[in-house]
Amino acid sequence: MRRNRFITLEGLDGAGKTTHLEWLAADLKARGLEVCMTREPGGTPTGEALRALLLHPQQSLHAETETLLMFAARREHLEKVILPALDAGEWVLCDRFTDATFAYQGGGSGVAWEKIAALESWVQRGFQPDLTLYFDIEPENARSRMTAVRQPDRFEQEREAFHRAVRAAYLRRAAEHPERIRVIDSNRSIPEIRLHLRGILQTLF
Repeated sequence: MRRNRFITLEGLDGAGKTTHLEWLAADLKARGLEVCMTREPGGTPTGEALRALLLHPQQSLHAETETLLMFAARREHLEKVILPALDAGEWVLCDRFTDATFAYQGGGSGVAWEKIAALESWVQRGFQPDLTLYFDIEPENARSRMTAVRQPDRFEQEREAFHRAVRAAYLRRAAEHPERIRVIDSNRSIPEIRLHLRGILQTLF
């Protein structure tokens, strides 16, 4: 059985995913482990091109087109980054994965859960993260944390009702997969969250 792990981080923008991802990577490297950090959509040249298309503030896409593009980027990501890194013995940390598609395209945009599940089965062929850390926060709190330095992307511009539906879908997904998805209260202080994360990490060794 392989000793390395595939860990994904999920949550609304503003929940602190990026901050915690960088800390987790540093913690794992301090243990002498090789770490691959990546993101979705993205991670490959094709994925990054699709990311630019999907997140562009002026872009308008049908929700099902959006979902298909997410899985097209994911197939490339799995084939060219995630699976090779795992085969090489690296720990892979990914900012978003398929749970985000269920949350944003399923919960936020209303794509049928069953259609996303069919694509998940086809593209991933049973492959799932070893651990998913879902950073839970109310949409209004997440929005207040977001920087005003850059222009919000297409999803960040959505109304609060959209983000509430996204959060509800994340919580539904967590309830359906409690063995994999750990819900982290992102309203707590960073030291409290890191203490919680350390405890979770210890279960993987």
